[in-house]
Amino acid sequence: MRLKPPASLPERLGFLLLPRFAMVAFFSAIEPLRIANRISGQTLFQWDLISRDGGPVEASNGMTLAVDVSLANAPMAPSLAVCASFAPDAAVDETLLDWLRERAAQGVTLGGMDTGCFVLAAAGLLADQTVTLHWESLPEFRERFPGIEAVESVFEVSPCGFSCAGGSAAIDMSLDLIRRRHGDDLADRVREQLVHHQGRRPASRQRGLPGQGLDPLLHRAIVLMEDHLEAPLGIRALADELGLGWRRLERLFERALGCSPQRFYVERRLAHAHRLLRETRHPITQIALASGFASASSFTRAFRRHHGVTPSQLRRGPDPG
Repeated sequence: MRLKPPASLPERLGFLLLPRFAMVAFFSAIEPLRIANRISGQTLFQWDLISRDGGPVEASNGMTLAVDVSLANAPMAPSLAVCASFAPDAAVDETLLDWLRERAAQGVTLGGMDTGCFVLAAAGLLADQTVTLHWESLPEFRERFPGIEAVESVFEVSPCGFSCAGGSAAIDMSLDLIRRRHGDDLADRVREQLVHHQGRRPASRQRGLPGQGLDPLLHRAIVLMEDHLEAPLGIRALADELGLGWRRLERLFERALGCSPQRFYVERRLAHAHRLLRETRHPITQIALASGFASASSFTRAFRRHHGVTPSQLRRGPDPG
């Protein structure tokens, strides 16, 4: 998925599947390439599936997928996508990071799908890049890697690397690759086979936030809140950013959403905390800070009021029987 076209066909790509990878994102990346091969009548793209040991990998949906090769035997490909989803850190160790660094040193263009950029960032391979991840993971990524520009776009492609938000965003990234390599006509024919929308560009936002399609100021306010979950803005500061008085901001939220901006903001932060508790192993204190709470005790009180259980109880799961 590098910008520079290959010297000859087929163009080879590698997909490194980490445990609990997002199968929907992986197949969304592969299927447009397969269809392009069929429609064109030639093998334009070829791919290798890679796992740590060459054995099958379990996806986040519980299904397993056979791969072609292990890290040690993986052929060199111009582009390599790291496919991850929940708990991307669980599979990371120095052996994997060193392997990725070696590939980068050999000129391979590396990319991340869904949460794959966590792994590339841990390897120190995202300097001076703009990347994207699934929107739920963006606040945590920004907190852990503040020196890397992470945006909520559908996909990003640059001379240095590529990334996509996972899910159907991988279709858009593969369609973009087909379009750049083989023209609009083939890309549009592939898109029609997939019964896919006209196609999103990299700058397209991943999701429609609550309030989209209503008052533009309300939508901008929600975007600002989403971008500052770990370091919440005060309501007056938020109003200042929008260039309006805080009382008008209060009225906007009450009229459109039936609640105050303070309540809405807290609920978004608690929803973020809920996901971190279910899908990561981070300590509760760290999750509290990542969700904009000053202490674990204030976080626990707010979480219990909203979700009906404490963070510890949620993480333990329901009592047996």
